Amino acid sequence: QVQLVESGGGLAQPGGSLELSCAASGFAFRFSSMTWVRQAPGKELEWVSSINSNGDSETYADSVKGRFTISRENIWSTLYLHMNNLNPEDTAMYYCTRGGETDYVIPSRYWARGTQVTVRS
Repeated sequence: QVQLVESGGGLAQPGGSLELSCAASGFAFRFSSMTWVRQAPGKELEWVSSINSNGDSETYADSVKGRFTISRENIWSTLYLHMNNLNPEDTAMYYCTRGGETDYVIPSRYWARGTQVTVRS
């Protein structure tokens, strides 16, 4: 079965950096576009970034463009999100999911784990 396990979140100061990872299994990762989304308490789910199957094309939300970098390692079925110059508005639970910018799968509110990113002084 499909399994996506996020890790790497934590506490960062404004201007700091974090690297998130997503370990994938149970599907053909190397053939799938992948996406990061995030959700802050009381806010709607927000699309963050997507990457195509072979990792040579990436897209970003305007709010993170120039600060975040999405990448993948298909040999190990792992997706990454490197976050630079973090600000408090980046505070959210971050989820990885299958699909691209326009067709990604909404993470399950019951099954998705996510990794928490908190940015504060």
